[in-house]
Parts: sequence; C-alpha cells; structure tokens
Amino acid sequence: MSGKEKFNKYIYIINTTSLLINLLPNILINRLWDFINNWNGKLGIVLRYCILKTNSKSCGENVFIGKNVYINCFENLSIGNNVSIHANSYIDASGNIYIGDNVSIAHSTSILSSDHTWDDKSLPIKYNKLSLKPVTIKSDVWVGCGVRILAGSFINKRVVIAAGAVVNKTIESNILAGGIPAKKIKLLE
Repeated sequence: MSGKEKFNKYIYIINTTSLLINLLPNILINRLWDFINNWNGKLGIVLRYCILKTNSKSCGENVFIGKNVYINCFENLSIGNNVSIHANSYIDASGNIYIGDNVSIAHSTSILSSDHTWDDKSLPIKYNKLSLKPVTIKSDVWVGCGVRILAGSFINKRVVIAAGAVVNKTIESNILAGGIPAKKIKLLE
C-alpha cells in the first residue's frame, strides 16, 4: 500500500485529531510537538502531520514529517501534497517558505528564510536585525541529504539537489544541481 493510500485510509482519524489539536492553545501545541518530535512509528507521524496541518499557513495531504524535524514559525510555512521531510532537518520559516507538491527533502537538511545583517556596527553581528527573504521550492524536487537552502533561494520544478549542496540563488528547471554554491551539473532527461 502506497503512502497516499495509507493516508486516505486513515483520513477520518487524521481530520478528527487535527480538529482536536486545533482546540489547544499554541503553547500546548508547541509543547506537544516537542514531546512527540522524536517518536518513531505511525502515531508520531500522524501527530506531527496533524500539528503541521493545524498550525502552518497551508498543508496538503500525504505529508510525512520525520522525527527530530525542527520547524520555526509554522505560520509562515506552506506545504503541498505528497511531501516528505526526513529526520533531523531544520526549517526556519520566519521569512516564509513555500514547498510545492511531490517534494522529497532528505535527512539533515536546513532551509533558512532569514539572514543576519551587520549594518549596526555598535552591536555584535548576532544582535543585528534579521533580513527576511522567502524560499520557494516548486513541485517535483528532490533535495539530497545535508543540503543547505539559504534565504532568498528559488528552486524551480523538476530539480534534484545533490547531497551536501548549498543553494543560495535561483535554480533552473529540469536539472541536477550540486556544489557550494549549487550550480547546474547536468540536464535531467
């Protein structure tokens, strides 16, 4: 049975659980996420999805969030259908993140939508204002393990980002990109 078939089989339970979670105050929802974030198995997967569905800007169907995924600013995160974000990934949506349909994000990936500035020389850099820049990942994208996607990046549709790459700009459609910074390696045929 495919992930989508399993999702559809349990849609009533998922929707009911999401409605119940939505009744909780945000502080309890955040504590619940922290509590279940390292759970293996179906219960952890379902609860993480339900929390994401009730707290994000938008969340499609059949979304898998692996264990130990840290998400900052749920309310600025939009996720399409058939998306997987695997274990130990870090998502900072403070500047808005959009993830399209049929996207797979491998383990230990970071997606950042903010940068530190250093304009105020009277303050240490870490205390300067943040610069918020949205990140867009279009549909049919595979992000390899350990990739870093930096603020302001735009990944077009049907792209593979090689493991360990650092994305800091626009990546064109239908390519394999890799390296630091990520650049076109070859066309996908």
